Amino acid sequence: MAPRFLLAVLLFPFAAFAQAKEDTTTLRVVGSYKAYLSSCAANPDNKLVELKKAIPGIILDVRYATRNNFMKQVMYKQARAFARKPVAEQLKKIQSELNRKGYGLKIFDAYRPYAVTVAFYKKASDKAFVANPKKGSKHNRGCAVDLTLVDLKTGKDIPMPTPYDSFAPEASPTYKDLPQPVIKNRDYLISVMHRHGFRVIDNEWWHYDFIGWKNYALMDIPFERL
Repeated sequence: MAPRFLLAVLLFPFAAFAQAKEDTTTLRVVGSYKAYLSSCAANPDNKLVELKKAIPGIILDVRYATRNNFMKQVMYKQARAFARKPVAEQLKKIQSELNRKGYGLKIFDAYRPYAVTVAFYKKASDKAFVANPKKGSKHNRGCAVDLTLVDLKTGKDIPMPTPYDSFAPEASPTYKDLPQPVIKNRDYLISVMHRHGFRVIDNEWWHYDFIGWKNYALMDIPFERL
């Protein structure tokens, strides 16, 4: 019994490694444009909708199409933003609600091809702020959006706790040691997004996941194909 037990102990790490390796290789990512079109035909909600065309007055500031981002390099070939159809529909409702209050949405990022998530993870110095490719990102599913509020009269961003993509502790949506007007702005944005089916994440006040994200596959279709 002892030799068998010893053998099992010795082999366990290798078995665990093999299982982990198998888990990463079975991750389903839709990289075929034909497969994407087929999924849209089967379920129209799978369509990646271009937000600029679908939502009147929405502003884009797609940082990953520039060098003005935490990676300090261009990650997207085109400055465009897409989301699954139900996500876009809710963002349109949010935009309408905000407009009545004198505000509007500015989009920093939405759907992100899986290949970009892989590049982020390889190059990022702080892995805590980027999605692990082993699981993929909700951005890869077209079900996450990075955004802020703008003042319709001035066109300027409403004051928030930090700039976009900040790694500072103040970026947490629950951080308290801030000026009261800034907390009010942040909490107002969170409340509007939550009412329309989004949830803010723990360390980024600007990042919202659509609650139905599990219904959508990871995608690796580049913007220029959409």
